[in-house]
Amino acid sequence: MTGALPEPEPLPQRVRDGFVVPEGDLWVFGYGSLMWNPGFSYQKSAPALLRGYHRAFCIYSHRHRGTPEQPGLVLGLNRGGACRGIAYRIAKHEVAKTIDELWVREMPRRVYMPRMLRVAVGPESVHALAFVADPRHYAYASRLGVEQTAHLIAHGKGLRGPNVDYLHNTLHHLRELGVRDHALEHLFHLVQGLMAHHKG
Repeated sequence: MTGALPEPEPLPQRVRDGFVVPEGDLWVFGYGSLMWNPGFSYQKSAPALLRGYHRAFCIYSHRHRGTPEQPGLVLGLNRGGACRGIAYRIAKHEVAKTIDELWVREMPRRVYMPRMLRVAVGPESVHALAFVADPRHYAYASRLGVEQTAHLIAHGKGLRGPNVDYLHNTLHHLRELGVRDHALEHLFHLVQGLMAHHKG
């Protein structure tokens, strides 16, 4: 036997911030911007229902939808209730790349806690990666009233545009799924009123 032995291939990175990446295909649950701009390749997408959590504007945005001086708000998952969104199935060979992309996008401040949660996709029940708001984080917006939430969204603007566009896109894609989120629609009505008053 001659020559050097081949270098062993590095083990894939299976743990990120304590999150153990499951083997095989991966489902990802989108409930906000991931619904209209997932930013990754997927095999399948389908309407999905997550029980035990609800979407809420509970994360301060100091960059993409606001600034440090005038923060905006983006969505997170809070405990309680239920949330309808979109589930994406990622092929096994795309999982490592997708995790990297999601971490760059969703986890720079570590304001979310990545969790594998059970979601209903039609008659099927699957475990999907979802980004849950961390109530201990400095960017967590706790106990905001609807008026204060509307004020922040009406005035927030960041690198990805006005905060109101984020709210509008969420509502639009929920309607495409046949979902009417009355709380978000009421919030959007308040935001429109504040913006019209500001222009006047």
